[in-house]
Amino acid sequence: MSGLHLPITTDRLVLRRFQREDVALVSRYHLLPAVQRYLFRPTRYSEDVAAAVEIMRGQVGLQRPGDTLTLAMQRRGDKALLGHVALHWSDATAGQGELLFAIDPAYAGSGFLTEALTAMLNLAFDHFNIHRIFVRCDGRNHHSAKLMQKLGMRLEAHYREHALFQGEWDEELHFAILDREWQASSKVRPLPFRERVA
Repeated sequence: MSGLHLPITTDRLVLRRFQREDVALVSRYHLLPAVQRYLFRPTRYSEDVAAAVEIMRGQVGLQRPGDTLTLAMQRRGDKALLGHVALHWSDATAGQGELLFAIDPAYAGSGFLTEALTAMLNLAFDHFNIHRIFVRCDGRNHHSAKLMQKLGMRLEAHYREHALFQGEWDEELHFAILDREWQASSKVRPLPFRERVA
């Protein structure tokens, strides 16, 4: 699972590796309560964000199960950092991967996340030959649920009050799509990504 050339460019985005100097830009969205409620690891202070960016800087490829590739979503032109997307290789035998993402609410609803996740699905299925991609999202996050459906993913499970998360009962939705379903999908497939050597 090597030979990946970064950054990946799409019509409006550059998906690139994180850099140390991204900490202030990541803080802008990572510390917002609207984003905090959906993050796996809470980042309440600047030091937490610096540690999170350092972890994301090390997530640069998929060599073995358990690895994660995390890319900064940067807008072409003004180079604004909009959020991040990640592909986690969860199981080699069954060819399973998970998509994770966060976006600055200031840029939500403009199609940037759709574009970034389309590129990540192309990457997962075409480059890494993953068989099935799944996404977990908070049951209260209606925007993410609609986005998963727009990407052609099916709702496979709805776990009600299955865990306490940040002091509240968590409702979790599980969406998934198979490689052959993505190949046949005409919903967002026309948004191509182009790999480019840095």
